[in-house]
Amino acid sequence: MSQDVQNSDQLYLLKEGKKGLLRIVFSRAGTMIVLIVLQVALFLSFYNWFSEYFRWFSAAQAIFSIGMVFYLFNCDMDATAKLTWLNLIMLFPVPATIMLWFTQHEVGHRSVKGLLAKRISESRDFLAQDADILSEPDIVNSGTDDLNRYMNRTNRFPIYRNTETTYFPLGEDMFEAMLGELKNAEKYIYMEYFIIEEGKMWGSILKILAEKAKQGVDVRVMYDGMCEISLLTSDYPKQMQQLGIKCKAFSPVMPFVSTHYNYRDHRKILVVDGKVAFNGGVNLADEYINHVQKFGHWKDTAVMLKGDAAASFELMFLQMWNITEKNPDWGSCGTFGKKAGKAGRAAGKKAGSGYVIPYCDCPLDEDKVGEMVYIDILNRAKSYVHIMTPYLILDNELEMALKFAAARGVDVTMILPGVPDKKPVYALAKSHYKSLVGAGVKIYEYTPGFVHAKVFVSDDEKGVVGTINLDYRSLYHHFECATYLYKAPCIADIEKDFQATLAKCRPVTEESIKHERVSYKVTGKLLKIFAPLM
Repeated sequence: MSQDVQNSDQLYLLKEGKKGLLRIVFSRAGTMIVLIVLQVALFLSFYNWFSEYFRWFSAAQAIFSIGMVFYLFNCDMDATAKLTWLNLIMLFPVPATIMLWFTQHEVGHRSVKGLLAKRISESRDFLAQDADILSEPDIVNSGTDDLNRYMNRTNRFPIYRNTETTYFPLGEDMFEAMLGELKNAEKYIYMEYFIIEEGKMWGSILKILAEKAKQGVDVRVMYDGMCEISLLTSDYPKQMQQLGIKCKAFSPVMPFVSTHYNYRDHRKILVVDGKVAFNGGVNLADEYINHVQKFGHWKDTAVMLKGDAAASFELMFLQMWNITEKNPDWGSCGTFGKKAGKAGRAAGKKAGSGYVIPYCDCPLDEDKVGEMVYIDILNRAKSYVHIMTPYLILDNELEMALKFAAARGVDVTMILPGVPDKKPVYALAKSHYKSLVGAGVKIYEYTPGFVHAKVFVSDDEKGVVGTINLDYRSLYHHFECATYLYKAPCIADIEKDFQATLAKCRPVTEESIKHERVSYKVTGKLLKIFAPLM
């Protein structure tokens, strides 16, 4: 290994350690730790003062805790999350209640919620659905029309036919194609990514973006605000502006005074001229293309769309971009969407084009679109559902859907990392193994390294490639997006890649679960009570 690579690896480890610490400091867990320490300190400090009144204080605290239990059981919250809060309140009544109030009253993000709702309402009718597609036998018989109606309860993203789809089994494959499409840009480039980190990948992209900006191309870049405290400087948007690039951070984090941390922009979107779009698990950092390796080989996936469906990703980007704009700029999105509807009717006559539904999930509305799409695939599967996911922190509904599909004879096979990026989260994933394997779900771990892919493929007909993990953060707390595919030619490539990846995995069996490391078993059981907060 060269000295440059060693130095790069050391720098990467330092940054990862920094990110881990910052995620604790700027999280609900960090706030809870501070409040618990304060409660313990107060108890110790005032114990002597209140010793004769302590029984009255204990009685009041018990009544208070019982009242909070009734509140929890009557509020609109996931059942597993209720159990977590219930246990926290019984153990630490005061700090847990403060934290629950803090999150339930949307401190710090209520304005964002209102602005986003306004932007979605303004742009809801920009993209036209071809009514003929909704009535096609393939769509009706498969239930895809029903699923699309659910997806469109809040936002509106059509089913498209006139779209060419390309699946990338590795981040480096997507990177090569991405550079080519960026060089071809003529009008605009929109990029929205959870992580941007300086290095080979971002450096190569930035060089092209700067050149395109000089040529008059409208270049816009948006990244999650967590990057400002862990990867990029707070003045990075100004640095980009000097290159002619419009740039902003979504939801900058404010420690201990905001619930922004819970609602991160986890999306990965690139749109070029409204004609080409990229989506998947790949962020803009060197580990995603295996230029830097700290957790073994990084297995990631992505999909490229060429055609009408790119309009939906364009609209997703603009809705998020315009949250902080006083005068929202929708570009050509509305007119392109109307044209797409007409083009879709003509494309319907072309055999083998398949169907594409780009969709997104917003944590600030009542619909858990990401989870419901996965559950719909599991419930409708006839032969198999094959899944790749980096994390496995399940609520009761999703775990039951996985087990029910396996129990009725569907081959439910999951690939998870063999090398963890976060050991506590890895331990939590393993805490689900016994229940799932016992129900007939097949689990494999990727021995060469870390799986970051978020993929579902079913029955050689349906597939999802996107940003949505099987954990609470993705399903409940993050802004996410994905591409739903039905009878698209690339579905065969997704299944082929799954089988190729499976050949590099070790199986998880009842015997291997028995002999799992004690540290993982203990950590998983201890952390499971806090799973909805992680």
